[in-house]
Amino acid sequence: MYKPIVAVVGRPNVGKSTFFNKICGKRISIVDDTPGVTRDRLYAEAEWSGRSFLLVDTGGIDSKSDDKFQKDIRLQAEIAIEEADVIVFLVDGRVGITGSDEEVASILQRSKKPVVLVVNKLDNFEIEKTYEFYSLGLGEPMPLSVTQSKGIGDILDAIVKKFKPLNNEENNEKLIKITIVGRPNVGKSSLVNRLLGEQRVVVSDIEGTTRDSVLVPFKYNKQDFALIDTAGLRRQRAVEKVSIEGYSVLRTMASIEEAEVAIIVFDGSSETITEQDVRIAGFVHEAGKPSVIVVNKWDIKAKSKENFLKNLESSLSFMSYFKVVFVSALTGAGTGQIMEYVLESYQNSSKRITTGLLNDLLHDAILRYEPPAKNGERAKIKYITQASTNPPTFVLFVNNPKLINFAYSRYLENKFRERMDFSGTPIKLVIKGKGEE
Repeated sequence: MYKPIVAVVGRPNVGKSTFFNKICGKRISIVDDTPGVTRDRLYAEAEWSGRSFLLVDTGGIDSKSDDKFQKDIRLQAEIAIEEADVIVFLVDGRVGITGSDEEVASILQRSKKPVVLVVNKLDNFEIEKTYEFYSLGLGEPMPLSVTQSKGIGDILDAIVKKFKPLNNEENNEKLIKITIVGRPNVGKSSLVNRLLGEQRVVVSDIEGTTRDSVLVPFKYNKQDFALIDTAGLRRQRAVEKVSIEGYSVLRTMASIEEAEVAIIVFDGSSETITEQDVRIAGFVHEAGKPSVIVVNKWDIKAKSKENFLKNLESSLSFMSYFKVVFVSALTGAGTGQIMEYVLESYQNSSKRITTGLLNDLLHDAILRYEPPAKNGERAKIKYITQASTNPPTFVLFVNNPKLINFAYSRYLENKFRERMDFSGTPIKLVIKGKGEE
C-alpha cells in the first residue's frame, strides 16, 4: 500500500529530530544541539487515526552556516520536500522569525505542497507567540511543546487531514527492509545511490559521513522494499558511547534486528578481510538474518576472485551459506545481481518445509551417521518439525538434549542444506527433551 510521505523541515535546532522521534515512538534520529547533526533524510513508519505514513527527518537549512556539508544538507532537504505529500515546517517560538525561517518558507511556497506550520518550544503554550509566524504566508501556525508532548495530537490530526483519500485498490503488501552494513568508507552510500539510480544519500570520502540510518523506499519486481544505509561500524573501543558516532553504532545494530535482509559490504580493494568485517558478518548471522555479501570496489585493481573467495570461506566459516557478488558501485558493474540475490536469500529464509519431508530428511541423515552417545546412553531423535521462518527454525525432540552436541547439530544442518536450498540464510536447530513439547 502506498504510504503518504511527511517531511519535517526547518532551520537547525528547532526540534525536528525530537519531533520525529516522538512521533515514531523510538529514538531513530540523532538528537544533539550541534547544528548539522542530521545530514541525510531519515525515513520511519508512523501511524495516526488509522492512516500509516512515512515520516522524514531532514537536516537543518541554513545558508549562513560554514558546515562543509550544508550544500548537501540543503539538497537532501529539497529532495525530501519534492517527494513529500505533506510538509511539517518547524520554527522556534522562543526565538521568533529568523532569516533562515524566511528562506525555508520561500522554498515551501514555491513547492506548492500542503504545509503544516508548527511553532515549537512553547512549553507554557503561549498562543500569542505564534501570531508573528502568520507573516510567513503558510497558513495558521500551530503551537507545540514537543519535549512536553503538548499539541502533538492536534498536529497529527492536521497532517492526516491533508492526505489524499485512500484508494480502495491499494493493498497491504509487506515492506521488506534491507539493511546495508559494513566498515566505514567501504562504499555503502555509493551502493545505495547506484541501486536506486539517483543521488539519495550524501556521498563523501570522509570516514563517518553517514551517521544516521536512512530508510529509502523503492520497488523491485513489484515488491515494496526499503534500503537502510547505516553508519559504518567501528571497533567498539574506538567509539565513545556518549558521542554522535556512538549513537550511530547502536542504531546500526538496531537496524540489523529490524531488517528482513542484510547486505554486508566488504572492501574489494583490500587484499585482506579484517577482524571487523568478520564481526559485522557475525552480528548479522547471530541476529538470524538472511544476507548477501557484496564485495565493492572490485574495479580498483585486478585481483583473483578465487583467492578472495577462499579468504571469505575461511573467515566466514560460521556462515558457509553466504551468497556473494563482486561489484563496483562506481561503475555499476555487477550491481544488477544484488537485488536478485537479496530476493533469493529472503525467499529461502521464508521457506516452510512440511513435517513429513523434514522427517524423511532426518531419517536419511540418521542412517548415514547415528546420533552421538555418552556414558552408554545414545541420543534418540523422535521427530522434527518447523517452528517458524525468517530464519527457518526447526525443533528436534530427543530423549536427552544434552547428548546432541554442536558437531552433530552442524552435521544435521549440512544435510538439510544438501537437500533444500537455504543459501543466503542461517537456519536454527532447537533441541528439546521429553515433556518440552
